[in-house]
Amino acid sequence: MNEMTSPGLLGQPHAIVERDGVRYTLLGTAHVSQASVEAVRDAIGSGAYDAVAVELDPQRLQALTDPDALSRLDLIQVLRTGKTALFAANLALAAYQRRLAEQLGIEPGAELKRAVLEARQRDLPVHLIDRDVGLTFKRASSRLGWWGRAKLGGGLLAALFVDEKVGEDEIEKLKQGDLLESSFGEFASDSPTLYETVIAERDRYMAARLREAGAESRGEAREVLAVVGAGHLQGLARHLREETRAPQAIREELEALPKKSEVPWFTLLLALFVLGGFAWGFWRGGLDVGSDLLLQWVLATGVLGAIGCAIAGGHPLSILVAFVASPVTPLHPALASGTLSALTEAWLRKPTYADFMALRDDVQTLRGWWRNRVARVLLNFFLTSLGTAIGVWTGGARMIWRLFG
Repeated sequence: MNEMTSPGLLGQPHAIVERDGVRYTLLGTAHVSQASVEAVRDAIGSGAYDAVAVELDPQRLQALTDPDALSRLDLIQVLRTGKTALFAANLALAAYQRRLAEQLGIEPGAELKRAVLEARQRDLPVHLIDRDVGLTFKRASSRLGWWGRAKLGGGLLAALFVDEKVGEDEIEKLKQGDLLESSFGEFASDSPTLYETVIAERDRYMAARLREAGAESRGEAREVLAVVGAGHLQGLARHLREETRAPQAIREELEALPKKSEVPWFTLLLALFVLGGFAWGFWRGGLDVGSDLLLQWVLATGVLGAIGCAIAGGHPLSILVAFVASPVTPLHPALASGTLSALTEAWLRKPTYADFMALRDDVQTLRGWWRNRVARVLLNFFLTSLGTAIGVWTGGARMIWRLFG
């Protein structure tokens, strides 16, 4: 840490880096501390800074400053564009933050919100330097592998359903760490890959964004205050001081997602196995065996997909869509039974403004998931998809037993 003091930051963890004619004062905060809120207020109120940067992206800033933003969400568009899992992950993060707020009496990220509001009141430029949270989730997911993604998804779902106090050890870690990392729970500490994506990459990203912001100011902002979580302070200062690559190149590299294979190999192999099994059954066993294999596949996938939809409290027509779609969608790379049944549910039982506004409260209780129409659509998506997946394995196992048993 730089030993120099800066206005309003006496006694607060901070570092000062001078680069390219700009002096960056990095204030390390605790995301659940009133003292951090007051430090931010005093620092900006000192009048010593020309611009303020915060560890936020536009989506998280909107969530902090616009409580009605959720009510304007187009749920149909979320489903159609395949962003359902990301929406659920954001809900999990919001649920975790809500429990912290209720337990500690302070909104997580309150110091970041205060930094933005104080800067706007003084007509200071505000730079959002954090990477989009959706990109962070996607990059983390793509690097974890199948088992890692399953564990991560399980942890996020647990955050949605479990309503228990956050442990003292976790709170203490949060005061020195990062909100996103803490929201993943113990899995983050056990996964170097997740730590690299959620913490280390964002250190590099925020350093690059600060350098870009400094260049964009064209000499107008000589003193920049950056408000970041204490867990990012050392890494951010190091990259800001030592990195030699162009900031735009670094940002583009850390925003890129691994390219998926244009050939959906798993779907093609599954379709080849299933359709080949039907053809083999009709050829070797005649109409009786072939039709029996077809019927078993339809019943295994269709019934289990429909059961998942029914457990989610789906409308009868949504259940019918799940039953019809589940035998077909596993064989088509662009279709998903969960998406089709959830779209039907959202169309038949359109969520209201009140549903969106109550969503963060309702997902805190098991009953609320079935009472809230938005949450019920999400349940429909996940449980129908789960039922179909179980049906695929069940139907495939039955086909192998019938053909080769």
